[in-house]
Amino acid sequence: MVVLFEDEISLSNTATVHYKWGQKGVQPKIDAKQRKRERQTVFGSYNYGTGQITVNFADHGNQKTFKKHLKKVLWEYRSAKKILLVLDNVAYHHAKKLQQWIIKQEKLELFFLPPYSPELNAIERAWWFMRKRITHNRYMKSLKERKIAFWKMFSHYLKPNEELKNVCEINY
Repeated sequence: MVVLFEDEISLSNTATVHYKWGQKGVQPKIDAKQRKRERQTVFGSYNYGTGQITVNFADHGNQKTFKKHLKKVLWEYRSAKKILLVLDNVAYHHAKKLQQWIIKQEKLELFFLPPYSPELNAIERAWWFMRKRITHNRYMKSLKERKIAFWKMFSHYLKPNEELKNVCEINY
């Protein structure tokens, strides 16, 4: 059985302001000149056993784009006998049209986390790691630049790896 943790984030060209070191008494400045706000939804499914991540971009998060991501997951793990997908309770995860399709996918089982419990979703740590490296306090002119930075970082995690396993490990 393959255990995957799934979640979505919104990736934009907007720098996220976060704490940083600075000279005492001087407010650090972050360039954030933007003409328009660009944004895309990123779907991710993290394999807790191998550290591998499966990623999809979409203009919006909805049942149609989520289904597209699930199809990619099913293709990626086509040789697995069973896929347990652990995910949150975003409304489109429960869409009736989607449920009809999921029932037909015998190898796919969805396990919904309790409401308001992101600390139980291992992929949240991958998103935290990504934000720390490519969005916090980092200005980029366009979403295209941000996506290039995203792929430079995440291309290493599209196959089994130890680094993301260490980042996403749940220790209680």
